Amino acid sequence: MSKEAKTIALVGNPNVGKTTLFNALTGSTHQVGNFAGVTVSIKIGEMFTPHGDKLQVLDFPGCYSLKAASKDEQVAVDFLTGKIEGEKQADLVVCMVDASALERHLQLALQLIEMKLPVVIALNMVDMAEKSGLRLDPLKMSEELNVPVVAMQADIGKGVVELKQALRLPYPALADAHWKAGKDADASRRDFILKLCAIAARRPDQHQLTLADKLDHKLFLHPFFGWLSFLGIMFTVFWAIFSLSGIPMGWIEAAFEALGDCAAGIMPKGDFQSLLVDGVIGGIGGVVIFLPQIVLLFFFIGLLESSGYMSRAAYLMDGFMSKAGLSGKAFLPLFSSYACAIPGVMATRTIGSAKERLVTIFVAPWMSCSARLPVYFLIVPLLLHEEEGSWKQALVLFSIYAVGTLSAFIVAKLLRNKLGPETDPQPFVLELPAYRKPQWPYILRHVAKRGFAFIRKAGGIILGLSILLWALSTYPKTDDEGVDPISYSAMGRMGKVIEPVVKPLGFDGRIGTAVLTSFAAREVFNSSLSIILRVEQGDDDVETRDRMRERIHAATWPDGRPLFTPLTLISILVFFIYALQCLPTSAVVLREAGSWKWAVGQFAFMSSFAYMASLLVYQIGSLLGF
Repeated sequence: MSKEAKTIALVGNPNVGKTTLFNALTGSTHQVGNFAGVTVSIKIGEMFTPHGDKLQVLDFPGCYSLKAASKDEQVAVDFLTGKIEGEKQADLVVCMVDASALERHLQLALQLIEMKLPVVIALNMVDMAEKSGLRLDPLKMSEELNVPVVAMQADIGKGVVELKQALRLPYPALADAHWKAGKDADASRRDFILKLCAIAARRPDQHQLTLADKLDHKLFLHPFFGWLSFLGIMFTVFWAIFSLSGIPMGWIEAAFEALGDCAAGIMPKGDFQSLLVDGVIGGIGGVVIFLPQIVLLFFFIGLLESSGYMSRAAYLMDGFMSKAGLSGKAFLPLFSSYACAIPGVMATRTIGSAKERLVTIFVAPWMSCSARLPVYFLIVPLLLHEEEGSWKQALVLFSIYAVGTLSAFIVAKLLRNKLGPETDPQPFVLELPAYRKPQWPYILRHVAKRGFAFIRKAGGIILGLSILLWALSTYPKTDDEGVDPISYSAMGRMGKVIEPVVKPLGFDGRIGTAVLTSFAAREVFNSSLSIILRVEQGDDDVETRDRMRERIHAATWPDGRPLFTPLTLISILVFFIYALQCLPTSAVVLREAGSWKWAVGQFAFMSSFAYMASLLVYQIGSLLGF
């Protein structure tokens, strides 16, 4: 961090729109960083005032007050109070508050003013507050607080120019906290806020329910219809992923086929052509083809978050999760893990209880992440056949997620009991934001960021592994036409070593080798199978897909028995539900938990559990005649 540049600290409660304002102020000139010795990330950007002054903007995680209850909140509090070594206090604090929830949000603003910090209040979402009947008077509020108050609608940029004009440095005068008359500071603040709202934020008839109130009471938070709507929304997401992704998947597959045909046409036959066409293009194409499903998953996650529904889901899940020894605070980190376990593990910083945080970190990888989707999308259609309809495939995918989630809750309950009772239990406090129109810029940025991250991963880890797998499946070569080249290759020999270990799961050496390579990246399983089974590119996407299915259906054991039976396919799915096949996740767990024993124990437990679960499924299924 620069110690010379004038610094603006952007703070506020969660879900108040700070990220939207930060992006509006800094544009594309921001990055993610850390203070020295601090693990919690903050956004850092630069902006210019209307007078041409360059300012550094720090966007801190949301916090409810200066009494920190989590690691995320502690970073903001430590910076504002000057406790971070080597970092000066902010030259100016922008405290963002929700105009429709001033009674709660102004608590933090008053605490900042009491500290004699230069404060500007950004009164956000005034449009929604006024639609609900609230009559706001920002000027009167500014007079009572003796700090600038800027009315804003950050999602459309309204009020951003006015806010920039209010960011004057040096600050003209510090406000006096004249409400601190009583002995009980919290009570004095509450009394002052109520008086302030009575004259500057008058509410309509309290008995009149808003549309949001009606939606919450009668649908989304209803004891019965709330769960029905939650399950319906989740199932719709899975159905949409299957049914809407077919066309763009065809485009991607056709593009890779054309690229492979072009490379094969201009290069002479030989190992180099095989490396490029089968190893590089075929290997990466076998994974990138699933990009549409992954993009759709992130799109729906962003849509649920920006609309305000995600907080309702967390509230709804609190009662259920309490039975597993967790609270609603663990819902958002666990839900984030459906996209990727790494940000999910990092999101546990918002959990104040150290024991609950450790338990959440431990079970987060069982929320099936997007890296597993390529495997699921390969196996599920083979299990059901494409002509059976996308709704049946969506039902199977929904069941896969449900099995992983329920298993995670059961293990969380057992682990939470072993860690003992909470010494300082904290109530679950969650603010329900108002329902909003989809914030399309936020959603599109979120989707683009995740999509490009997946492509970069394909260009790095998957490219390297595809080349390695091609080499292992090609060399050493044999001139004996009666010997299977794959069996003679290094990969074939490695498969023979692995086969006795994985055969009880219904896997042969080829499947075992593909599973082994997937511990570097789950989605590599698909490209591994494509290379191992020697799937050739067809003239179009349908032909290539048919060839892949033909290879899988034609694969047999040495005695001629089919390899990929329905029971084997289910065994593969069960293994991928439970196995922690992501070494980067273990590295993040090590950092966040602060214990290598926790990271190693998690990896060993989940890998062993996956093996035993797959073993039981296959062996019991075999005994039952499946």
